[in-house]
Amino acid sequence: MQKVIATAFIVLVLPFAWSFVEHGSSLQGGEQSASLVSPGRAELGVLPAKEKIKWISLAEAEKIFKVENKTVLIDLYTDWCSWCKVMDKKTYSDPDVVRYINEHFLPVKLDAESKEKISWLGKEYHYQPSSRMNAFAVYLTRGNLSFPTTVFIPASEPDPLAVPGFLEPRDIEGLLKYFGDGHFGKTSFDVYIKKFESSWK
Repeated sequence: MQKVIATAFIVLVLPFAWSFVEHGSSLQGGEQSASLVSPGRAELGVLPAKEKIKWISLAEAEKIFKVENKTVLIDLYTDWCSWCKVMDKKTYSDPDVVRYINEHFLPVKLDAESKEKISWLGKEYHYQPSSRMNAFAVYLTRGNLSFPTTVFIPASEPDPLAVPGFLEPRDIEGLLKYFGDGHFGKTSFDVYIKKFESSWK
C-alpha cells in the first residue's frame, strides 16, 4: 500500500515541482559600570545572527533515522548547478523554511557527483565514472537525475521520494508539511494538496 502511495506521490508531484524549474552584557551579581558595559547589538546596528538549516551528514542522519520517527530530507545538488545555488540563497535561507526543516526533518546536503563511498541502510554506493555520478544519487532519483532535487525518505517507508527542480518557499511548504505534519501514509498527496493553503511567501 505504501509503495502505491509513493508511486502516486511521485507521479503527482513531479509535474508540480518541475514547473518551477523554468521560471550589554550585565555584570554578574553586581552593579553595572558605564565604563565596562558594551553598547547593545541593536545600538551598534548589528542584527541578530540569521538562523540557518542545521545540515548534518548522511551518516549522522542514518543513526538518528533508526531511533526517531523523522523524515530525512536530502538536498541533492552539484557544484555546477546554478539553480542549486539559487535555492540555497532563496529557499533554504527563508526563515519559515529554516525553522520548519530544523524542527521536523533530518536535513542532509549531498553532492550527486561525490567520489566518496556512501553507505546507507546497510548498502554501499560508489562513484560511477561512466555517468560521473555517485550511484547513491542514481538510487535516490531512480535514474532521473536533475538538479536541484529534493528527496524525502520517510521513517515509515524508507523508499526515497524525489522531487526535481527549483522550489520557492511557497512551493516547498506543502511538501514539507505533508511529511512533517504526519500526512504521508495517511492521505494521498493529491487529496492533501487540494486542501492545502500556503502561508509562506
